[in-house]
Amino acid sequence: MITLKNVVLRRSAKVLLDSASVTINPGEHVGIVGRNGAGKSTLFALLNGSLHEDSGEYYIPAQWRMAQVAQDMPETDQGATAFVIDGDTTLMAAQKEVEAAEATDDYDRMAHAYTALADCGAYDAPARAQALILGLGFKTTELDNPVNSFSGGWRMRLQLARALMCPSDLLLLDEPTNHLDLDALVWLETWLKRYEGTMLVISHDREFLDAVTGVTVQIENAKLNRFGGNYSKFEDMRAEQMELQQAQYAKQQDKIAHLQKFINRFKAKASKAKQAQSRVKALDRMEKIAPLLAEAEFTFEFKEPANLPNPMLSLTDCACGYPPPEDAPAGTPSTIIVQRVNKSVLAGQRIGILGANGQGKSTLVKTIARDLVPVKGEITEGKGLSIGYFAQQELDVLRPQDTPIEHMVRLARETQAAGKLTNQQTNEQALRGFLGSFNFGGDMVKQAVGSMSGGEKARLVLCMMVWQRPNLLLLDEPTNHLDLATREALAMALNEFEGTLMLVSHDRALLRSVCDEFWLVTRGGVEPFDGDLDDYQKFLLEEAKRSREAVKEEQQALKAEAAASAKANSKQAKLPKGEKTKNLSPLKKELQQIDDQLAALNHEGKDLENRLAKPLQPADLAQAGKRLKTVQQEIEVLEAKWLELSQEIENAAA
Repeated sequence: MITLKNVVLRRSAKVLLDSASVTINPGEHVGIVGRNGAGKSTLFALLNGSLHEDSGEYYIPAQWRMAQVAQDMPETDQGATAFVIDGDTTLMAAQKEVEAAEATDDYDRMAHAYTALADCGAYDAPARAQALILGLGFKTTELDNPVNSFSGGWRMRLQLARALMCPSDLLLLDEPTNHLDLDALVWLETWLKRYEGTMLVISHDREFLDAVTGVTVQIENAKLNRFGGNYSKFEDMRAEQMELQQAQYAKQQDKIAHLQKFINRFKAKASKAKQAQSRVKALDRMEKIAPLLAEAEFTFEFKEPANLPNPMLSLTDCACGYPPPEDAPAGTPSTIIVQRVNKSVLAGQRIGILGANGQGKSTLVKTIARDLVPVKGEITEGKGLSIGYFAQQELDVLRPQDTPIEHMVRLARETQAAGKLTNQQTNEQALRGFLGSFNFGGDMVKQAVGSMSGGEKARLVLCMMVWQRPNLLLLDEPTNHLDLATREALAMALNEFEGTLMLVSHDRALLRSVCDEFWLVTRGGVEPFDGDLDDYQKFLLEEAKRSREAVKEEQQALKAEAAASAKANSKQAKLPKGEKTKNLSPLKKELQQIDDQLAALNHEGKDLENRLAKPLQPADLAQAGKRLKTVQQEIEVLEAKWLELSQEIENAAA
């Protein structure tokens, strides 16, 4: 087990753990929670040996194998599958031992080396690695692509696959869901539930924590507090603890009264039905999340929009996609991702946009947000439409050298120049005050954005969006850099928002709490999804199965086509067609010989694998292992020669 007893841990002058104690038992799946800066990642650094305790006692079994996701961005031309296989440190060590043993005449050492190689799954390693890669959202055509050919987020997925590939007794996962879409997240949950070792997870996704953990350790006031149960159970117990000392009780009661007044006033009014329903949701959640919101760095609210056009916008026979590159030849068509979209967005709608990775969710949102021009069709906007758009890459759009107050001053000037009315004061003092409501106070208003954390940048983007008083919110993965308390604050603000909301997110708790209906982006179109998120998870699993079967059928069809082509070429080559045809005879003969050799070697390889799975004398085991390696190498050489000859014959026949 892992034990910490009266541990003191410092980072520079800051004490992160002070006389902290906790015990983690073998096989437990533990969620590590706490405010940003509380010391969650520092605790991981202690566990993996990067840091040492300043005082106290810390113990972890020496024989435990540890795996964790490397935080550095991989830079290599190695293929994706090979890169993930290399994450299996046990397999890599076994392969090195085999090579070292083969350089000697020590049959006992070779026998043990080949046994270890078989025990650590050398023969099915590529299949295991590819299952991880595909589960995390990659396509079958990308399995051997160079790691450097992927974007940063996809490379971090490969780092995650590499960590999962490694056999371990202790698995440390620090924000593993940040770069995942909902379909990959569902797959990862399923995989982690089956993990038999001890697992510690830092995450700001409450439903993910609920699904994969059974114990929660909270870091608060430099102490480690252990709670039996997943995150929701911890939250309930924490709420009970804080109930007696709830300092914001009176303020909360005022807000409840405000919400109830709105519900009573508008629940029978058709035009306000959606907003009234969202207030009911907010009221239902209020008591449960109040303790967590008391710990939030800030809370905020969207002010009532100046107007609510209805409909907000209409998409008529719309095709969404990307224009050809600037250097593309003239006449190159645009790339269409989603097409034949006929939808209207009404005042007060709260739409969750679902869809598997790569189906076009972000493309649809970018088109509605005016970042992309429709390839076909048209979008008709209601008079007075004001869009607040939070894009996945929005943090990169911020100017790193500018400060928060400079961002706000520029936004105010641009808004005035565009003739947009927000009824907000635009003088610098008022803008400073508005930034202060988002916890940008004191010297932070003059701090360069480039030096801020991801959470602080996300908070600044939210601040700028709220200031504009939009009536349509388009949010594309807004929670990636937000902690749990801030996510709850965002959920509450969205529930009270009186305009229209369209949300893309892998945070299921946020989707459940703020969305009343769902659109599904799939197979190049957009359709309503009649079901809840549990139904959608089932749909994703079915789609994944369908996709695998389609790939399998395609591969079989290609093999059949290749076989038919080879047979046709073979028949054609047998016909007497002069000297050119006669010259093909040696090539065909050599190809047939290679076919025969491959069949024999494949048969021998299977026999050797079966032998290695049985108890053998050391000398026999070593000899079988060595021969299997030779057979595999010969097969690779012959397959390359076979392809070369086949191409040569095909070209000559053509």
